[in-house]
Amino acid sequence: IIHKKAPNANIESLLVLDATLGQNGLRQAQVFSESVQLTGVVLTKLDGTARGGVALAVSQQLGLPIRFIGAGEQMEDLRPFSSYEFVEALLSD
Repeated sequence: IIHKKAPNANIESLLVLDATLGQNGLRQAQVFSESVQLTGVVLTKLDGTARGGVALAVSQQLGLPIRFIGAGEQMEDLRPFSSYEFVEALLSD
């Protein structure tokens, strides 16, 4: 349907991954990517204690870029991923 209605659209297939899952999130991404051709990941629940270290494993082992992060429940809490900001937050106390 998408190809008929918007033949020139840039279509993404994103896995929404809960940052609190830790290494279980990596396994979830592996299994899901076996069934679906993914183009990236949305990492959610970064507003709590989760640091999102699973993002590094998913990106490295599956070659999937992190496209967006979610740090809350509102639409404005979803923002484009910045590797610089992510590393800064990951290494901060």
